[in-house]
Amino acid sequence: MSKVATGRYFEDFSIGQQLVHAVPRTLHGGDISTYISLTGDRHPLASSTELARSLGFTREVMPDLLVFHIVFGKSVPDISHNATANLGYADVRFLRPVYPGDTLVAESEVIGLREVSSGEAGVVYVRTRGTNQKGQEVLSFIRWVMIPKRDKDAAKGVNQVPALPAVVTPDRLPVPESMNLQRYPDLAWAMPPGARWDEYEVGERLNHPDAMTVEDADHMQATRLYHNSAQVHFDQQAMANSKFGKRLVYGGHVISIAMALSQNGLGSALRIAAWNGGAHVAPTFAGDTLRAFTEVVEKAEIPGRRDVGALRLRLNAVKNTPAAELPAIASLLSGTKEPRIVLELDYWALLPRIPEVSGRFTQAYTTPR
Repeated sequence: MSKVATGRYFEDFSIGQQLVHAVPRTLHGGDISTYISLTGDRHPLASSTELARSLGFTREVMPDLLVFHIVFGKSVPDISHNATANLGYADVRFLRPVYPGDTLVAESEVIGLREVSSGEAGVVYVRTRGTNQKGQEVLSFIRWVMIPKRDKDAAKGVNQVPALPAVVTPDRLPVPESMNLQRYPDLAWAMPPGARWDEYEVGERLNHPDAMTVEDADHMQATRLYHNSAQVHFDQQAMANSKFGKRLVYGGHVISIAMALSQNGLGSALRIAAWNGGAHVAPTFAGDTLRAFTEVVEKAEIPGRRDVGALRLRLNAVKNTPAAELPAIASLLSGTKEPRIVLELDYWALLPRIPEVSGRFTQAYTTPR
């Protein structure tokens, strides 16, 4: 039995394989501060204990993407330590809030395998779940990764691709039962620039005006924060001999930066409810400057809730593009092979709604005196 783990190769996976990932992680306020410093995130519910409590939460809430990265990072040593690319996501659902002091564990199931045409690698599909110390599931997602073979003659002809949902339907969107927007009108000043659910239109595009240049120190520290050990982000000697010639920025770090940039225009988004899908369509490297734009794809009411609605949004990150050129790129159709687009993320966000003129919805928005 080897005492040293070197990561799995494609032929080491099998359909139905269950992987329980090591090193439970208790999250603290320091993790939030570090995440903010590395990504520029300004989400008010993660920044203010009192604001979060005023809207029904126990205390300040761990950023949704920080929770995703921690659970994702747990899975890396067992799944994608040797991966050459993380190809996509589906059916990602943020099932309940995570608070400082909560401890997360993760496990994965292999749900699909496909050998690539060269025979030198394969695509591994997994569903990963994160649970807290109470055994409650806080996050569930499917991802698929390209993993090389140790032996080119192994696992020949494997082709078992799972059926993946194209979208998380509105009836499956998780909405925290404790979230109470009674005091939101008095607290809207605390949110970054944005609007309420009713004020966004399907087809609307938001060109977020800010930019962020990715530094080696930042993306590597962020990746370490998540216990993500994928060597493509750390081993410069090995990556010097790759087709890229240098280390890749962890795609999740790109998502976090793009989401932080989008808060200027979508600052009223209270939670990420789900991702329908996502793809890292081009690599990002240290020194690249990222900008972001968002398209409103769909609006959905939440069954049983009149105070909150869901926006389906398509977030794109582009690299090394002047602000003046962003509208032209934003006008391109999704899937266009524009080499400066590095990320396409299709997700649902929860936003407060404007109170109705009469009825219980108005009463729910009445601030206690």
